[in-house]
Amino acid sequence: MNKLLLATTVLAGMTVAASAADLPRRAAPPPVFTPVPVFTWTGFYAGFNAGYGFDASDRRSSTVVGVPAGYGVFANGGSGVLAFPGSRSQDGFTGGGQIGYNYQLTPGSGFVIGVEADAQYVDFGRDRNRFAASSAVAPGTLVYNPSGVSGLDYFGTVRGRLGYAFDRTLVYGTGGFAYGSGGGREFGLTNSSSDTFQTGWAAGAGIEYALPTESFLNFFRSSAVTLKVEGLYVNLDRGNRNTGAFATNGLGTVGIGSPGVVLVSGPTARRNDTEFAVVRAGINYKFGSY
Repeated sequence: MNKLLLATTVLAGMTVAASAADLPRRAAPPPVFTPVPVFTWTGFYAGFNAGYGFDASDRRSSTVVGVPAGYGVFANGGSGVLAFPGSRSQDGFTGGGQIGYNYQLTPGSGFVIGVEADAQYVDFGRDRNRFAASSAVAPGTLVYNPSGVSGLDYFGTVRGRLGYAFDRTLVYGTGGFAYGSGGGREFGLTNSSSDTFQTGWAAGAGIEYALPTESFLNFFRSSAVTLKVEGLYVNLDRGNRNTGAFATNGLGTVGIGSPGVVLVSGPTARRNDTEFAVVRAGINYKFGSY
């Protein structure tokens, strides 16, 4: 009896095992697909830049003027000569910051439009008002370069940008409004331009690259740091100026033709724009990684 019960139990167990083997197996869960983020230039950004400015004007003729006796320019009270270099000296360091916004029309590669505003400190005009005299200049006399040597204390731009992105590399052109101020006195007390606010236009081009996340230069450890190199031409219209007076003595006289002012050839009007080109490198932080 016991043997029959044991055999029945074993047979039942084998039948259940065989039935379980015939059941369909549970399918494994599908793999989780994580899409690779596509970089986009769309977003706000801000950053800093530094570079060098080069004179882009073509006015480089020197000026040599004989000063007759009686004007009180020279210490000996007699006549003499003042000579001025023709270089405008619009060369020097420039640096500042920028803010802007880009919008990429298609992700990955595609056209990018944007707007950018920047403000720059400049170190132009180090040789402004440089001159040489055949006799010692009298104490209190101020001498100004009649060629219009000028400098700037600062300038800025508000520009549109249009470019094409090759994934993380953006090539673009830019252009728009420009402004600036500074430069010191040009032609005497009656023609000071030290505080003159100038306006004009700017145009240029550049290339910008977004650093990968793993780059050691990407200190934010995100895809939000970009590096750029840019060239910009700036033309600021200074309008028409009286270019007659180029030296004043210490008598406090300011009227053209008075004993305290020397004339080049009488008061004349001449256009005297400020033109320079800037080559600069910059770094931006784009808000939002992708």
